[in-house]
Amino acid sequence: MLCRAEPGSVAPAARLLHERMLLARAGDGWSVLVPEGGPWRSGTDPVERVVNGWAIALTVGVSWPVLALWWDGERTGFTLAAGFRRPVGYVWLADGTPAGMEEALHTFADRLGLDPVLDVQALEGLTGPDPAADGSARLSGVLAVLTRAGVSLPPGFVPGDHTDRLLEAARLQPDTHRIGVEGSEGRSAAGGDGRGPRDRGRNREEAPRRVREQERRGAPEAGEPARPERVTGAGPAAPRPFRAGGPPSVTAAPALALAQMAAGLPLAVWGLRHHSGGWIVAGTLLLAHGALALTGHALTHPRD
Repeated sequence: MLCRAEPGSVAPAARLLHERMLLARAGDGWSVLVPEGGPWRSGTDPVERVVNGWAIALTVGVSWPVLALWWDGERTGFTLAAGFRRPVGYVWLADGTPAGMEEALHTFADRLGLDPVLDVQALEGLTGPDPAADGSARLSGVLAVLTRAGVSLPPGFVPGDHTDRLLEAARLQPDTHRIGVEGSEGRSAAGGDGRGPRDRGRNREEAPRRVREQERRGAPEAGEPARPERVTGAGPAAPRPFRAGGPPSVTAAPALALAQMAAGLPLAVWGLRHHSGGWIVAGTLLLAHGALALTGHALTHPRD
């Protein structure tokens, strides 16, 4: 899943899915989420339905869209989710035969702010007959168009590739972090503290200056526990879920909780009607998180 936001903004929303995922940078202002496991492996739910449910759940309460890329043995395609707007997507058969509506690509380009002439023409070219292009090649064509919007997938990320190879490519990235893994979340998936050599070298150079500043200010020494607002070696403190900006106001908190519950209920109902485990999970998570947030706000801010 491609998220049009920095990894620091994506991580809080991704945690609410309660799924094991790897999070990495995917260009200027983009991030990529790769699931480490999934219901489709047991054959209980199609990958398209599960990933689409995740994408919709991720965008509730945030200002950035999520593009879910998926493929299986028979089809390949993508879905763009953006908050409460109706998701839009396109599907190809495994051999590359178009199986979607061309107008969906126009909506897709408009929502991502792509060039209405050059980019739309390139997308339209992916809906025509081409015996040499299979479904994976069609998805690669979509990603080629998105490079002009800032997307730059890490090396080894190839549409249509096996999940294990995608995960291995994600783990090799120095800035990759695990989401939803107890005891290792926030650390680099490749090991270490998630910082690159440049960052660690800069920290070593700045250490003496920080000690001098601490002495002048009377701040705690390095061995003392860090305060919640300070930055530790593992990175900044995790932001609150679904917050792309600063902390919410008192009045905004219940509004967001109600919005999550309003989005979760129809998702759960739709999943029950269509026997879709992925949609049921996404809807239930939104309902539960909204209810907990609303209850917590009522307890911490009682009415006079």
